[in-house]
Amino acid sequence: MSEELGAPQGVITDYDVRKVMAALPHRYPLLLVDRVASLTLNERIHAVKAVSMNEQFFQGHFPGRPIMPGVLQIEALAQAAGVLAVESLGLAGSGKLVYFMAIEDAKFRNPVEPGVLLDLHVEFTQKRSRVCKFAGKAMIGDKVTCEVNFTAMIADS
Repeated sequence: MSEELGAPQGVITDYDVRKVMAALPHRYPLLLVDRVASLTLNERIHAVKAVSMNEQFFQGHFPGRPIMPGVLQIEALAQAAGVLAVESLGLAGSGKLVYFMAIEDAKFRNPVEPGVLLDLHVEFTQKRSRVCKFAGKAMIGDKVTCEVNFTAMIADS
């Protein structure tokens, strides 16, 4: 866990892609979190995905009007939640992984096109030793692109 000097206790602000890759097992092309802007232990995370035209999914979704699939927005939110859980529950190096269990109330509000920074906001709504619930919201600036509630379990890798 790394805390920047001057940041409030329990708030992490110096979390780059190398730290994301240390927390998550995902790799290109499925690593969908580029950095963490801020993480408040046991509460919330604000992560960022730089959406580039070079993403593989834009080749077929959709030619002539590239749009990031909604399921990948949810996956990006889930990966941000994974980082939040790993840091908050002290799972780094434990051999444990955070797995999806359920997706509820997913709503897609606006399209995500290449060339934007997708802000990923996730907070715990319930936290137990093996099962956690989260509320997530993906945004471009002040526009919501996706909202979802989801559940994840902590299990051996």
